[in-house]
Amino acid sequence: MSNTDSESSRIISIGHIDLGQLKKQSKPNTDALPLLPTQNLVLFPGVTIPISLVRETSLKIARAAEDSGTVIGVVCQRTQIESMPEVDDLYPIGVMAEVIKVIELPDGSHTAIVRGLDKFKIEGVSEFIAESSLYPLLAKVMVLKETKPRKNDRQFPAMASLVKELTVKLLKQVGEGATEMINNLDNFGDQVTLINFICTQSPFPPEIKIGLLAKNSVVARTQTLLEQLTEQEQMLEVTEKIQSHARANFEQQHRTMFLHNQMEAIKQELYGDETSDQDELKARGEKTAFTDAAAKLFNKELGKLGRLNPQSPEYAVQFQYLETLLDLPWQTYSDMNPDFDKARKKLDDSHYGLKKVKERILEQIAVLMNNPGGKSPILCLVGPPGVGKTSIGQAIADALSLKYERVSLGGLHDEAEIRGHRRTYIGSMPGRIIDAIKRAGTSNPVILLDEVDKIGSDFKGDPSAALLEVLDPEQNWRFHDNYIDVDYDLSKVLFIATANTLSTLSQPLLDRLEIIELSGYLLEEKVEIACNHIIPRLRKNYNLKSGDLIFTRDVIAKIVENYTSESGVRQLEKALSAIIRKTVMAKVQGTPYPKRLNKERVEELLGIPRYTKGHYEGNDFAGVVTGLAWTAVGGEILYIETSISQGKGEKLTLTGNLGNVMKESATIAYQWVKSHGGQYGLAADDFENAQMHIHVPEGAIPKDGPSAGITMATSIVSAFTGRKVKGRLAMTGEITLRGKVLPVGGIKEKILAAKRAGITDIILSSENKKDISDIDQKYISGLVFHYVDTIAEVIGLALLDEKAS
Repeated sequence: MSNTDSESSRIISIGHIDLGQLKKQSKPNTDALPLLPTQNLVLFPGVTIPISLVRETSLKIARAAEDSGTVIGVVCQRTQIESMPEVDDLYPIGVMAEVIKVIELPDGSHTAIVRGLDKFKIEGVSEFIAESSLYPLLAKVMVLKETKPRKNDRQFPAMASLVKELTVKLLKQVGEGATEMINNLDNFGDQVTLINFICTQSPFPPEIKIGLLAKNSVVARTQTLLEQLTEQEQMLEVTEKIQSHARANFEQQHRTMFLHNQMEAIKQELYGDETSDQDELKARGEKTAFTDAAAKLFNKELGKLGRLNPQSPEYAVQFQYLETLLDLPWQTYSDMNPDFDKARKKLDDSHYGLKKVKERILEQIAVLMNNPGGKSPILCLVGPPGVGKTSIGQAIADALSLKYERVSLGGLHDEAEIRGHRRTYIGSMPGRIIDAIKRAGTSNPVILLDEVDKIGSDFKGDPSAALLEVLDPEQNWRFHDNYIDVDYDLSKVLFIATANTLSTLSQPLLDRLEIIELSGYLLEEKVEIACNHIIPRLRKNYNLKSGDLIFTRDVIAKIVENYTSESGVRQLEKALSAIIRKTVMAKVQGTPYPKRLNKERVEELLGIPRYTKGHYEGNDFAGVVTGLAWTAVGGEILYIETSISQGKGEKLTLTGNLGNVMKESATIAYQWVKSHGGQYGLAADDFENAQMHIHVPEGAIPKDGPSAGITMATSIVSAFTGRKVKGRLAMTGEITLRGKVLPVGGIKEKILAAKRAGITDIILSSENKKDISDIDQKYISGLVFHYVDTIAEVIGLALLDEKAS
């Protein structure tokens, strides 16, 4: 911790000096105290240290003081001055000292061992004139007394102990001279002298030491010293971290450079002269069928690569970008299957039913075969989950013998996922569309945009807006991806989108899509799909031979009716998988089991049936009417229940987690019945003294949509009159205050739901008759449709004269 500047203390062993045998010094003369200036040393009271005597005048002063026993003042200079400084050049506070001995060292230099006495303050230049040049600097001083800690002070010993610990810790970090200095610290029995010794030997600048010396309270000095040492410790830790980090970075860079040079040398020995990355990329670029704009950009970026340091991160980013340009199938196209009958057969083999859907797809295939260079419309397959939307995309690609890639858009929020990331940071990449093109390796693949209705938007942009350019045949021949930064032709790509619902799609995006609806499957179709597609695939997946487990069509129908309730076949596949898994487990365990599956075995394997065929709740209660609803997962039956009670207060209560539209329908239905109650034998008092409660069961499920108006009106009339509703009857339609029945959508899905529930009669608006004519006869067989224009006609068809019990 000592400073080796001139006139500063030098750490030498003074243990051999017998301080007790030295003669006593004379009393100091405060009116003419001889001063010994030091350039970097601040002496503290009670400290005995060596002082290096660099100046000739300093040596004369020390020897004179030693010979005469004169007490001198040791004061630090404000600035380094080689000649003897004046009083004004010194700090105003110093320490009186006695010169114990002047020692000549082997190298010819001299050191004076001095002992600090009292502290003093310089009041000015002495009025006395030195009789000789032994003491060229005399000053008038005032002795300053220090306040030592009280004997019962518990704080000071603790602080002194911490100061010593920190000093030892810092000395060990410094290294040089640490052992001897630490030993000196252990020789102090007096904690006050220990504190002053550490203040003298500390590596702080003179101004900080003077500040410590100026404190008359030893306790205050110790507190300040502890703060300074703590700050010094923190600075050393930070410095060590910085040096360690810099050293590690330098070593890593040096190691990387060394290994790179070694690797280059090894390659040179193994392969001889090898072309550089730039030459390799250039050779690949000459074989790539770039467009003119892409070729110009590639050559420009290739030249930029040659100017970069191969060790820099920018080099890797640039190299990856050039490889992406080379990997894209510029003006590379796959040959399309020209055999239409072969395409039809592949489509029929992969999907059962879906007559109108396959008819539209075959039309598109025929157009593409007739004019391969034409622009393709964007087909959007819309339907509930499990009806085969995604697999149809693969089937179209197989039918055309084109490459197929699937891009999942569900949950996408970042516009850059479509348009690509700009090359401003490491890790940027092209968008999903260009990435799919690169994976396909051709510019005319079939790309399925899955779950397009589940795209989100946030502060990162709106991906659905970015899709507008992708899905517009008038724009996508110049699609611009931010990463490749050059236009790419997507006009030859056959895009197919899938969605569960159109309600979440923006109108501009919806305008670019040609909608093909997949409503769902009938029982007979599900049985055929299970026999021809699902079961053979599951047998292959589970390595089960056809003779190990035999399914009959009756058993499959039972599974469909009792264990599934869906438009698609996904739940059916799960039920069949469960049966096959249990069969495989029995086979592996050697447990006997019937190989021909029957209905009893199905219940044994799958448990109690979850559904019963025709789960119509009957017409035994007044006020309960069956409605039909459309949801994103297909059609559903919807029960409307109305209860009438006597009382005053709120006339209409609605429950069942209804949306605003259904609440409005209930209000309109109630008002219509109230206005036309006389037709059904109802008086005004019947409404005034009644409280009506309309409930839609399964209240936890949100319900909304304009299709329950006539159902609610019928339920209200039935509840007031007590008349039964016709058995196995369902209805769907909206009403106005005038009683007109409005048409609704989702007719096919609702019809399938009605058939699953065992409904035989359906009431619809007359304007929905056109929708029925578009549906295949097999979907509506067994159903009787009643077309109405007013709510009065609905009630006349739906309510029986028989009263409910």
